[in-house]
Amino acid sequence: MTLLSDDLMAPAVMRDPHGYYRGLREVDPVHWNATWGGWVLTRYEDVVRVLRDAARLSSDRMSYLERELDPERRAGLEPIFRILSRWMVFADPPLHTRLRLLLNPLFSPTAVERFRPMVRRIVRQELDALAGKGQMEVVRDFAYQIPMGVILELMNAQHLDRERIKAWSEQLGTFFFIRADEPRRREIAVEGVNQLVAHLEPLIAERRAHRGEDLVSILLNAEDQGHLEPDDVLSTCVLLVFGGHETTMNLIANGTRALAEHPDQWARWAADPALAPSAVEELLRYDGSVKTTVRWAREPFSLGDKEIAAGDRLLVGLSAANRDPAQFADPDHLDLGRSPNHHVAFAHGIHVCLGAAL
Repeated sequence: MTLLSDDLMAPAVMRDPHGYYRGLREVDPVHWNATWGGWVLTRYEDVVRVLRDAARLSSDRMSYLERELDPERRAGLEPIFRILSRWMVFADPPLHTRLRLLLNPLFSPTAVERFRPMVRRIVRQELDALAGKGQMEVVRDFAYQIPMGVILELMNAQHLDRERIKAWSEQLGTFFFIRADEPRRREIAVEGVNQLVAHLEPLIAERRAHRGEDLVSILLNAEDQGHLEPDDVLSTCVLLVFGGHETTMNLIANGTRALAEHPDQWARWAADPALAPSAVEELLRYDGSVKTTVRWAREPFSLGDKEIAAGDRLLVGLSAANRDPAQFADPDHLDLGRSPNHHVAFAHGIHVCLGAAL
């Protein structure tokens, strides 16, 4: 692999992203990638600085995409724009602030503690169902089932079709998680979002007539009070079923693989279950669910020895920052007892992951 290859989808980069980011961090930590058309950040200090600077950096992916597309292509992506432009993860204040203020109290560490018995029950149910089989496919049989079961219970929507939601979420995911072998990714994403919307609209309609204490009812109550619009409610429900399972599923899968590749750490945890809190944080650092996020510069500024221009986009390397030796001793080593461990797997600043505590 060429050290500073600009092909982020090259097979060698895909096989060993941490090695690729390590090379960039050592040689050019604020790297202009001409193929991608933006800056790639791999140093912890730079990543945290950018994530914290919501004044000079925007998260509004849909507005920037809209400027890049011709009217015909924009029209073909209308279902995507309708839903994703209202996702808080892609929103700047004031929309982001309004949505976060509404949902933050529901996902605070204190608030989510009351969900612990429910999550334990779902985990035990899934394990009991698998116990007699003698084997399992980790993602399909376990990693997906747990977070999907939890989010549907929080929405009081246990009747929704998990398997179809997973298939539609994977279709929508092609909009974010680019695959080199999928030239129709945006069309596939439109199909996925249309199906998710069609699946969720009857639930929202039913909950308008019969409120409860679930997340959908809370969103509708906020709409009644003038804090949200109907499309905000629909978009946030799509975000809950998509984002509410995708990242946790990937963490369980990545963590299982990391433990399988480090049997000494697996044995250490098995011998000392009290390691759980630090072990989860270390698995998030070592191979977290979200490798990168994107920001756009509102105005010029300096980063390291580079000048960022207004309108430039930045690929913020979360996983690269989490392997930065300037921040973490022996960063490529899995240490379930690592402390301190100030990773950025949940991002940072105003866009820190809403469901981190859960």
